[in-house]
Amino acid sequence: FLGTVGSTAPFVGLFGTVWGIYHALTAIGIAGQASIDKVAGPVGEALIMTAIGLGVAVPAVLGYNFLVRRNKAVMERVRSFGAQLHAVVLAGGKRATRSTARSAALAD
Repeated sequence: FLGTVGSTAPFVGLFGTVWGIYHALTAIGIAGQASIDKVAGPVGEALIMTAIGLGVAVPAVLGYNFLVRRNKAVMERVRSFGAQLHAVVLAGGKRATRSTARSAALAD
C-alpha cells in the first residue's frame, strides 16, 4: 500500500497542477485579459495540490523503504538460523565447527 501511495501521489499532485492551470486559462479566456487576479487563485490552488501530493508521497516512500530494509534484515537472520540449523542436523546433533569438520575428514 505504501509503495502504491508513494508512486501515485506525485501524479495526483501533477493532476491538480494541470487542473489549476486549466482553470486559470479558462478564467483568462472568459475575462479576455490576463490579469494577476485571474491567474493567482487557480495557480495557487495548483501549487497547493502539488504540495499535498508530495506531502503524501515522501512519507509513504520513506515508510516503505524502512519496512523493506527491516524485512531484509529479518530474512537475513532467518537464513542464518537456517544455515546453522542445517549444520547442526548434518553434524548429528553436535555443533558443527571447523575442528569437528576437520577431525571428521581425517577419520575418513
